[in-house]
Amino acid sequence: MPAPEVRPFRRADRDQLTDLVNLHVAAVAPGVSVSVNTVLSDLERQPGEFITDPWVAERTTLVAEQRAHIVAAAHLLRYRADAGVGEAYRDAAEIDWFVHRPAASLWPDADRAADRLMRACLAQFARWNVRVRYADGSLPAPLVYGVPRPWPHVRAVYERAGFRHVGDTEVILIARVADLPVHEPRPGVTVERTLGECGTRFTARADGHALGFIEVGTALARPERHARAAGLADIGNLHIDPEQYGTGLEHRLLAHAADWLRLCGIDRLVAYEEAAATDMLGLLTGAGFRELTRTDRGWEHRPG
Repeated sequence: MPAPEVRPFRRADRDQLTDLVNLHVAAVAPGVSVSVNTVLSDLERQPGEFITDPWVAERTTLVAEQRAHIVAAAHLLRYRADAGVGEAYRDAAEIDWFVHRPAASLWPDADRAADRLMRACLAQFARWNVRVRYADGSLPAPLVYGVPRPWPHVRAVYERAGFRHVGDTEVILIARVADLPVHEPRPGVTVERTLGECGTRFTARADGHALGFIEVGTALARPERHARAAGLADIGNLHIDPEQYGTGLEHRLLAHAADWLRLCGIDRLVAYEEAAATDMLGLLTGAGFRELTRTDRGWEHRPG
């Protein structure tokens, strides 16, 4: 079998690259896929990353090709070194995402291609002469960030290259809206709907005081980018006054959110929590959520 060729991405690669991206998305997010337009747009800018994207000074995408097939790809970012960039990102470079076909009978040299592509990524970092090197797996699709557990082949490439997980682990949970709590009136407690920071907010109040709130976002996919994520929403914020723990307030908020989501045609709701947040994880699983996957955020190049 011919050795894989590592080269810059060309527009003619767009369909094969999108197929490879969608293979990785499908292993994490049920029923989600992205279009060619979404992938190409992501290579140029990431409007959803409204804090960090303006800090990017340079972007490059590399692919590994074998027998006229794209078997691996990586998208690299270099951040500016000026004072206008956040300290952690200042003069940094990042593998924004890295995808490759796992080794199989059809692609027995897939690991070799991935390692060769990784060497090219590190060589680009060396040419950029940056202060620190990061890695992630933030594909342009809902729920896909960090290094998700369904990607052991990507994790292995990162670890062989000297990247280490130095950040947090997050749990991604999912529930069918039909399985969420049913609305039951509670004397003295009202729930109002307003615009929140991360979506539509439902706030429970009693005697003029806020007891807690939940925010749900129904725009996980930017319509103009044509990501297939219909029927999917997420919890952007969930806050319960500690004095209300054990009163079932979270079930009441989720019930109001569920009523709203059904009107929106949403049938699945996603939540994110740090693995260490055992109380909140217990609250969510007790309300109808189940663990979808875990993802490890924060990878840094620390060879040796």
